Amino acid sequence: MLDSIKHTYETQYKKLLLIPILLVVLAFVQIGMQTATTGDFVNKGITLKGGSTISFPTSTNTIDSLQSSLSAQFPQADITVRSISSAGRITGIAIDSDAQETTEINVLLAAVARQTGLSQDTLSVEVVGSSLGDSFFTQTITALLVAFLLMGIVVFLYFRTVVPSLTVIASAFSDIVVTLAIFNLTGMKLSSAGIAAFLMIIGYSVDTDILLNTRLVKRKDGTPPERVYNAMRTGLTMTVTTLIAILVSIIFVQSEIVKQIMIILFIGLLVD
Repeated sequence: MLDSIKHTYETQYKKLLLIPILLVVLAFVQIGMQTATTGDFVNKGITLKGGSTISFPTSTNTIDSLQSSLSAQFPQADITVRSISSAGRITGIAIDSDAQETTEINVLLAAVARQTGLSQDTLSVEVVGSSLGDSFFTQTITALLVAFLLMGIVVFLYFRTVVPSLTVIASAFSDIVVTLAIFNLTGMKLSSAGIAAFLMIIGYSVDTDILLNTRLVKRKDGTPPERVYNAMRTGLTMTVTTLIAILVSIIFVQSEIVKQIMIILFIGLLVD
């Protein structure tokens, strides 16, 4: 069976290129639909678009009832209820919303107090202004683009030829685009920590791509297919071990921030 796969790869590799190309096209379609529907190419959390977070300590999991009750009372608002955990136990509940005005927050506070039976004095409120969220989002996207540009320059200086350099850059770009599209389909909201995960994906993608191009272009031992297979074995070993470590983190880590980073990395490595 392995010989059959190798034969197909060596004789039909040009047709197989249609698979990643199709994935990139579908990713652009999804991102385009996302932009047309919501006005943003990604689902942004309150740290990137602005909003408020109401939190309170509790050991009881009332996330579902709170989510349904608040969504029914504020159908036009963007409200997400999540848990705050420590050492595998729920220590509190946080309610993220797009409310930024004092009157909107007070109305939401009163609703949460009624639903939980707590005094408003026990509820903690954090507000991120829309201008601050937009500014932070712009800065993080700029950092992502600068990292991508510097990566391209370093790759070009290393290989000194156009084709391998463009291959590495195109691969990293497609990894980012397809991962972003799949992330949108999950319905999760991107936080500032999620941006860091996309920066890490660039590093992982470039790592395996440079490995493949170095084995293929700079080494002369064996035939080109043999050098490709050797690079694939090394690259797949690196990727599989990282995927296992990330999967363990997704299962056992309770922090929502860390879990989002791990999910984005898991998607990105599968795409890569």
